[in-house]
Amino acid sequence: MAKKITKAKQTAVPPPKAKTLSVPTWFTNARLHTWVIFLTGFALYINALGHNYTQDDAIVITDNMFTTKGVAGISGILKYDTFYGFFKEEGKAALVAGGRYRPLTLVLFAIEYQLFGQNPFVGHLLNALLYGLTGCVLYWLLLQLLRPQERPIEAYFVALAASLLFLSHPVHTEAVANIKGRDEIVALLGALGALYLSLRAYATKEKSYHILAGVLFLLALLSKENAITFVVIVPLTFWFFTKAKGRSLVLQTLPFALGALVFLTIRASILGGSFGDPPQELMNNPFLKWVNGGYIPFTADERLATVIFTLGKYLQLLFWPHPLTHDYYPRHIDRMTFGDWRVLLSLLIYIALALYALLGLRRRDIIAYGIWFYLLTLSIASNIVFPVGTNMAERLLFMPSVGFAIAIAALAYRLSHRKKIVKFEQLYPVLSVLLVAIAAFNAMTIARNPAWKDNFTLFTTDIHTSPNSAKLRNAVGGELIAQAAKLQESSPQRQTMLQEAVGHLQEAVRIHPLYKNAWLLLGNAYNYLQQYEQSAAAYREALRIDPGYREAFENLTITLQQAGRYFGEQQQNLSEAIRWLEQAHQLNSENYETVRLLGVAYGLSANSVKAIEFFEHGVALNPNDADAWFNLGSAYYNAGNSAKGEECIRKAETIEPDIRKKRAGQQ
Repeated sequence: MAKKITKAKQTAVPPPKAKTLSVPTWFTNARLHTWVIFLTGFALYINALGHNYTQDDAIVITDNMFTTKGVAGISGILKYDTFYGFFKEEGKAALVAGGRYRPLTLVLFAIEYQLFGQNPFVGHLLNALLYGLTGCVLYWLLLQLLRPQERPIEAYFVALAASLLFLSHPVHTEAVANIKGRDEIVALLGALGALYLSLRAYATKEKSYHILAGVLFLLALLSKENAITFVVIVPLTFWFFTKAKGRSLVLQTLPFALGALVFLTIRASILGGSFGDPPQELMNNPFLKWVNGGYIPFTADERLATVIFTLGKYLQLLFWPHPLTHDYYPRHIDRMTFGDWRVLLSLLIYIALALYALLGLRRRDIIAYGIWFYLLTLSIASNIVFPVGTNMAERLLFMPSVGFAIAIAALAYRLSHRKKIVKFEQLYPVLSVLLVAIAAFNAMTIARNPAWKDNFTLFTTDIHTSPNSAKLRNAVGGELIAQAAKLQESSPQRQTMLQEAVGHLQEAVRIHPLYKNAWLLLGNAYNYLQQYEQSAAAYREALRIDPGYREAFENLTITLQQAGRYFGEQQQNLSEAIRWLEQAHQLNSENYETVRLLGVAYGLSANSVKAIEFFEHGVALNPNDADAWFNLGSAYYNAGNSAKGEECIRKAETIEPDIRKKRAGQQ
């Protein structure tokens, strides 16, 4: 009988366990990352803590009648346009089309003023702390979006790299080193925080997060209007990073839409519903050109070409932030046309970005998300949606640079491997490149901060980068005059600074012939140089531009008086002195000092009739002034009318009993 053969019992072999990728503990330590990010953001601006107030700090802090009242000024801050507290009149507060309503940071400045007085150190310290906090919120938001529990390496890599890239970027110095830039910081901080809370609401179904998100977003809007772009950013974010659709997307966006509605309602009640037409003044509307002795708007093609060129400059600053300047006013960026290759290159790059962003919508590509974030947040400041009053400004890149940082970090991660990460060492090359870039950005930021020490340093530094800006030429001229005025009249340095100021101001009015403030300052510089003909001509040009320009009128009067004094007292040229003083009298016949000086000049010229005429006018203007009566009495004595002279002098003594002794001592 054949032997039965039995089969060997087969046992199931378990599949091999998936190999867990070994990563350093620091790489997934979110708490460590948070501290590194916060301290990085703060440390980058330590060398700005001792700086003074600069640039627009005067508008919102030092020269703002509401902020300087402390807490008592908060009601005024909430009631008016942001510029009203500085200009103190409605018309000037709306110099830029549509006005500005950004009360939150002014309220913070008022509280700061109440607690610490005029203390720029506190302002710089708070800016640096808020900046570091903004980097932390961005990091936690990105972790929430990228879900490290599912893809830890990508999530931690992109979140950490993007946050550090954002914080280190030198283009942010204007927003952080300038205290006024807190509106940019708080707007982004609030908007990112609101988006984070919205994602928490989606994940936990906790309704209170929706309420907190809406409130935080409203506060962001009250800091600066550009946060309103998050009404679109929010649904876009949920589309890219969650499975939310339809009703769920609407629900997540609703708190932001309501916050925007509340803000726009408040804003309209304060400023009105219209954004207004752009002003026809070059410093508040860069899209004007000088034709036949006047300004006319750019053509549609010129305007669009200039905007497209500017958008290209923004991209250039993100990738290569050098040189930096706080001033891009006309004509730092000139009128552009589509015949310029730089305009066409910028247009092609933005078309490519837009196409990539559109194609990435379907794939939910994080790089495309970064591009969307950049384009949407920049749109409101691009002069495409509505005019913002300037060609461009580095502070306007503060919010869009988040999108740039996300896109670059995601691209770097993608370039670190072909298909998938099999070992952490694959990240070393791209990590090295990123660290070098971040270190370079850090060094550039730290090197840029000293320019923001004070107005004089800022203006005289940036004029080398923006020599074609009429506004900066004007600012440098004004600061040079202010510094020169502190020096002794005989100081050679004073003369040098005043001559330098004249050069800058002449360039300012060449660029912008109707720049009345530059003409005013030019008149001031010539006055200090005792070049009275040029001084008077500059003031008259300012008055020709604006006949109601009070400062020019007053300064012209003073210059004409000083010229009269100079020629009479120092040059002993009485006819020339009278010529100048007569001009002052024609300008303002009720100015007592002009009338008095004319009386003196005519008296010294032995023209007693004219001397008496002007001294009579003097006592009519100042009937309670003892010197006015004494001068008239002296003129009558010189004319041979002793009785009338004594009568006037006795009148002077009823006002000032020892005036005879005083005047005798002056002789």
